[in-house]
Order: sequence, then structure tokens, then C-alpha cells
Amino acid sequence: MADGKEIGLMILRLLVGLLYTVYCMLEALVLTLIPRRYRRKNIKGNIALVTGGGSGIGRLMCRQLAAKGAIVVTWDVNEAGNLETVRQVVEKGGQCRAYTVDLCNRHAIYSTATRVKEEVGKVDILINNAGVVTGKNLLDCPDESIIRTFDVNILSHFWTTKAFLGDMISRGKGHIVTIASAAGKFPCNRLVDYCSSKYAAVGFDDTLRLELMAEGHTGIKTTVVCPVFITTGMFEGFQSKYFPILKPEYVAEEVVDAMLLNTPVLMLPYTLKINLLLNLILPQKVLLYLSNVLDITHSMDNFVGRRKNQ
Repeated sequence: MADGKEIGLMILRLLVGLLYTVYCMLEALVLTLIPRRYRRKNIKGNIALVTGGGSGIGRLMCRQLAAKGAIVVTWDVNEAGNLETVRQVVEKGGQCRAYTVDLCNRHAIYSTATRVKEEVGKVDILINNAGVVTGKNLLDCPDESIIRTFDVNILSHFWTTKAFLGDMISRGKGHIVTIASAAGKFPCNRLVDYCSSKYAAVGFDDTLRLELMAEGHTGIKTTVVCPVFITTGMFEGFQSKYFPILKPEYVAEEVVDAMLLNTPVLMLPYTLKINLLLNLILPQKVLLYLSNVLDITHSMDNFVGRRKNQ
């Protein structure tokens, strides 16, 4: 049982916390008034590794990072796509190296990470972007597909981060970006495995950020990205009457900018924050009713996914 002194100290800490909250809110307000170009950090010469860099927003982020002066490393299981990313980056005057990696294979991740350190250098920016989707009801989803979803969408984050975080800690700087999804905040029909993996990705970033702070590694930043679905072909057939489907160029630009601004959480579109607030305060029955009214329960009915030639 806490004594009077301990209770008094706790009350004092809570008051300090209240003042700190007000300060942080004012700081956030002031920062929104300062143009982004004055707040971005310089990553020229930094080594930036992007998983899933052989297509989609991964490729677009590789191009943007190279344009900012970073030395880009792209990891993808698709060798042809990876090489095409290198070609596009080099064509624009950037530096890029490609490594064919199966992110379902923990040992392949560790061995390739060792090669990157030897052949390119220590990674400063890690963007865990690779993702897969099955798009089937739970009972129709093969066990192997569920395992693959978790291997790529979340477990690979653990292995890549373990491979490169130690070097970041030794140098006192670095940035880890987790590409999650709005599906990591809000459920969607026929996406039990996908949403679960993205919920885990959000939790991974939240907890990693807290752990780094608790251990005093304040020079290492993390960013989690939660966009709604993107027109990359990964969710081909997804339909929504009320929610936007984002352009990959926009998402890639916002993700890179969030990293440059050390933004902890990026939700796209920004109005998702309102949805998140409603998700916290509304009863579960109301949320299920709204899901049906907004046709979320049928948005995956015509899903076909990424075609092999994409």
C-alpha cells in the first residue's frame, strides 16, 4: 500500500505530465505552421534499405530516397522487379543495389543482411514495406497462405530489425519505418489474416518505439504508416463507395516525408484519425452497423489481387 509521500509524489508527477501534454500540443501546433522544407532531415549519403522494393510503393520510395541523396538497397523476392527498380534509380542518377531475398526465410534475411553490411555498408534507414494479401474468408484460406501472410507482413520485421538495429544503436542514430495499413486499425471482411498481421505491425512499431526510449536510444526514430488501400494492384478488385483508394505516388511521397520529418505515426488520408476516435468511443454494435451501412462488409467481394504480370 502506498504511503502519503508516495501518493503526493504521484500527484506531482501527474501535474507535470499535464503541463507536458499542453507543451506537446502547442509544439505540434507550431510545427504545423512551419513549412516542411525547413524541418526535413538530411539523408544524403545514408544507406536506406527497402523491403519489397521491386514494385509498387516500394519502388517509388526507392526512387524518392535516391533523389534525396540516399544510397538505396532494395530487397525483393522478384529478381526481375528488383533489377527494374535499380535501372530506374540509376537512370535518374541515383545509387541502388538489389538483393533477391525470400522474406519468409529468416536465415536468408540474416545472411543477406550480412552481405549488405560487407558490400554496401551499415544501414541507416530500414523501411519494412513488403506485404502480401490472400483476400479469402478464414475457412477458405489455406494454412500455408496464412503462414506466408504473417511471415512477410510482420515476422520479417523482427528479423530485419534485429539484423540492423544493433548497428544503429552503436552509432546512436537510425530510422525504422513500418508500413502497416489502416487495416491494422480497422477490421475488414475477408481479411482476417491480413488485418491481424497489420494489427501486429502497428503493435510492433508502438512497442519498439517505447523500448528504444526506455533504453535511452533517443537518436533512433520509428515511423508507422497506416494508409487505406492503394492502387498498386495488390488489392485489385477491392471496391469502396465511401473510402478513397490512394495513388501509390502520393503514398510513397508522404511516407518518405514522414521519415524525413521524424513523424511517429502517419495515417493516410489524415481524416482516418476521426475514424480512429469514433472507433474508440462508439459501442461495438454501432461499429458493426456502420460497417454494414458503409458497405465495408462487401468491399472485398470482387477481389482478385495482384496478377502475375504486374
